[in-house]
Amino acid sequence: MKNTFGNNISLTLFGESHGAYIGAVLDGLAPGIAIDDMFIRHQLSLRRPVGKISTARREADAYEIVSGVFEGRTTGTPLTVLIPNTVQHSKDYAATRSLARPGHADYTAYMKYHGYEDYRGGGHFSGRVTAALVAAGAILITALDKKGVRIGTHIASCAGIADRSFGNIAEEIAALSGKEFAVLDDDKGAEMRAAIEAAAAQGDSVGGVLQTAVIGVPAGVGEPWFDTVESMLSHALFAVPAVKGVQFGDAFEMVNGRGSDYNDSFYISDEEIKTATNHNGGINGGITNGMPIIFSCAVKPTPSIFKPQNTVDIFEKTDAVLELKGRHDPAIIHRARVVVDSVTALVIADLLAACYGTDWLGT
Repeated sequence: MKNTFGNNISLTLFGESHGAYIGAVLDGLAPGIAIDDMFIRHQLSLRRPVGKISTARREADAYEIVSGVFEGRTTGTPLTVLIPNTVQHSKDYAATRSLARPGHADYTAYMKYHGYEDYRGGGHFSGRVTAALVAAGAILITALDKKGVRIGTHIASCAGIADRSFGNIAEEIAALSGKEFAVLDDDKGAEMRAAIEAAAAQGDSVGGVLQTAVIGVPAGVGEPWFDTVESMLSHALFAVPAVKGVQFGDAFEMVNGRGSDYNDSFYISDEEIKTATNHNGGINGGITNGMPIIFSCAVKPTPSIFKPQNTVDIFEKTDAVLELKGRHDPAIIHRARVVVDSVTALVIADLLAACYGTDWLGT
């Protein structure tokens, strides 16, 4: 299995949804990075379920750092975060063990691991594992923030309801960090919540689009060809459960225009080179140009729904009908937002370490 991402700063994920623990190991961290317990807890709270628009599974996420930290700062050696699982309802999955849930990894996991995988709650493929990613990501977000690099994500659309786009990015990132439902227009957020609740009442689910902005990354970060900023971010973002598409800047709108519409003209402002527009999302030739990095992620509707679905019995090789029981999210986009922030922090920290050295984040 490939559960590690990163070249200079790497993250390894481990654990299963219904196992004793989930966890993460961060390696390559600079020594001296402050560990902000309150911020880690805050980030974990943004991933937890919220009211009627989320699953009824409520975990405390009482994380513990068991290595790599001494007297409140990183030591530079591998940092390990453990989070216990305390609210498992494994019996909810036993009755449908042989039925492949449409949209889930049940069948593909069975084929890859020959039936030895932990199937309960999706096992290692579960979004539950992202709690450890968020805890580790919070450490990187803190370190990046001290270097003037800030990350924010909002729900650009959900259930066909659109939020407004980023405007004053620095202020909006600061505002989003305190919101459990991350929208720029709260009225649109209320409409989205109502749509999620309506889908839940019908035993169904909805998806949407997350838009992320990263500010403070200087020009010249990234590599051409295979380690471009886009390719590294995409690689990591597609590991986030339910992400099925990624675009940078106005990528998919560009195909309907002309170069004259979407080329970002350069100009000088206070002796700095900037672009008049940012259709390319702050990246040219795979390398940052100093403008905000902007990208969007398509998040599919949660595959766990309470409607009868045609499937197969993996063991018997027969057609079957699946009717799910248990606790499931009618939408995960509002919870996925902090996971995207965390993955983004890992990639940006890794790229900056490649450019300036691994000790840079600790200085």
